[in-house]
Amino acid sequence: MTENSDFSTAEFADFEAEVASEELLMKPVLAVVGRPNVGKSTLVNRILGRREAVVQDTPGVTRDRVSYDANWNGREFVVVDTGGWVSDAKGLAHQIAEQAELAIGAADAVLFVVDSQVGITDEDEAVVRVLRRSKKPVVLAANKVDDQRTEAEATSMWNLGLGQPWAISAIHGRGTGDLLDAVLEALPEAPQERYSEVGGPRRVAIVGKPNVGKSSLLNKLSGQQRAVVSDMSGTTVDPVDELCEVGGQMYRLIDTAGIRKRVKEASGHEYYASLRTQGAIERAEVCVVVIDASEPLTEQDLRILSNVEDTGKALVIAFNKWDLTDEERRKYLDREIERDLVAFRWAPTVNISALTGRNVDKLSKAVEEALAGWETRISTGKLNAFLGRVAAAHPHPLRGGKQPRILFGTQAQNCPPTFVLFTSGQLDQGYERFVERRLREDFGFTGSPVHVEVRAREKRGKK
Repeated sequence: MTENSDFSTAEFADFEAEVASEELLMKPVLAVVGRPNVGKSTLVNRILGRREAVVQDTPGVTRDRVSYDANWNGREFVVVDTGGWVSDAKGLAHQIAEQAELAIGAADAVLFVVDSQVGITDEDEAVVRVLRRSKKPVVLAANKVDDQRTEAEATSMWNLGLGQPWAISAIHGRGTGDLLDAVLEALPEAPQERYSEVGGPRRVAIVGKPNVGKSSLLNKLSGQQRAVVSDMSGTTVDPVDELCEVGGQMYRLIDTAGIRKRVKEASGHEYYASLRTQGAIERAEVCVVVIDASEPLTEQDLRILSNVEDTGKALVIAFNKWDLTDEERRKYLDREIERDLVAFRWAPTVNISALTGRNVDKLSKAVEEALAGWETRISTGKLNAFLGRVAAAHPHPLRGGKQPRILFGTQAQNCPPTFVLFTSGQLDQGYERFVERRLREDFGFTGSPVHVEVRAREKRGKK
């Protein structure tokens, strides 16, 4: 046994296996969609076995995608409750429908709820068209079948062309067991990789607070040899994403439609604007956060940057409206960056003018650099050699007479690089940040968040 062998070799192997299997433990996702007031939230509560989702007779109470952990017959999955779908919705109602589309895109399967007492409506058929384009497995629930006499009404739902309608009563629980059995058959054992397009153009979201020039930048990019408009499976289907060439590279621009085209409708509903931004961030591989260089940095800018980091996406910062900055403003901006953006020094920056096109082509190099950092993987041997050097040169300070030590480390995943450190005790947060800084110094990770998790195991046999 070596001097710091608090763990046995077998235990190290167990820990590696534990970390390697973590991604397989991700739960599959079920989106519950349908037009307003068909009983989606009541059904969600029935699936959960507890009252979680808000239920009210007034249509449109559920406005956001709300996620809950669920379990049926020993299988765990995530249920996403969505707001009601109205195909020709305007304003706020449109944003609710858009959230339902995002939920479909993020799900592994969809539970489509219809009202058997009302029958098939135009809104139901509009949802069906979106579901078909999404190519996701769909389970059809004909709700409000409260007794045998009304079962015949559910059979008309065969006309939707989605297969067997499962006759249920969400409020009484009738038929929900058979429905959930069908849901488990539709859900994969392990979730599919979200928005994966192996070998396809990289997915780029352009996000930022209002009026920083996102629209101008998107128009400038899409105007440069716009290639095609496509109906990608698993994305927001209307409007669609765009393939654009930037600096000789082809990218799929994640269509932040609510930000780009419907900002007037969204005014006064900043909450939903933030939801659309979050949806774009989740679907992207790399986010270009646009900041107005001609104005002082704001809390909202910092919140969006932190959101990208927390979501684990690659990051490029674009300082737009450079043509409107004079020498004095640039001097102040340098100070603001030094003071406020110190936590994001790892992100490449580009000074651009979306209006004139200045340096827009240089975004491509920054995006590629950020993606390379985001995908970096370090072998376990190389990582532990690095950790040994760091611990020898800068051991953890004593805590209560004890000195926690890093016993073993492994990279659990990339995209973003995530490291798990097995230690003899809890590490100080300052020391965790020190390890993260050293990881960046030695291995780069330019443009990517780096997540470090600590698993402290006390010595066995000691009380």
